[in-house]
Amino acid sequence: MARNDSIVKMRELLVKRRDALRRALAGDLSLLKSLNEQTGGDVGDAALDAAQDEISSKLAEVESRELANIEVALERMRSGSYGLCEICNCKIPLARLNALPYATSCIECQRAMESSGGGSGYAGDWSRVLDGGADVDVSFSDLEAG
Repeated sequence: MARNDSIVKMRELLVKRRDALRRALAGDLSLLKSLNEQTGGDVGDAALDAAQDEISSKLAEVESRELANIEVALERMRSGSYGLCEICNCKIPLARLNALPYATSCIECQRAMESSGGGSGYAGDWSRVLDGGADVDVSFSDLEAG
């Protein structure tokens, strides 16, 4: 299969995953809202509710991070830079893109970043997510409606 065909299929998968994550986040946010509105019970119930809130919050955080990575990948597809390493500008192998469709660096550059303490490139620097060109304001109510 040609690289372009693989990228087209990757786009379809990313769009499906993005839509699923949006629905999941909307559900997680409504669940958190409904849990916060519930009161009553004993100390054990309160502790269980707090633990469930924490789990739901962490899950929403992971899902929203993945959603942001997918949005960056889709924007890179639109701009024609998808599949090119942001660091060395070489083609990212299809095997890596199949494993991690929103990868923005080749394995060599990613290893070099991680060994120098750079991490994933997004850790703590969310401005890179918005620098993709299309700033889109999305509110939680938009996620719940979608």
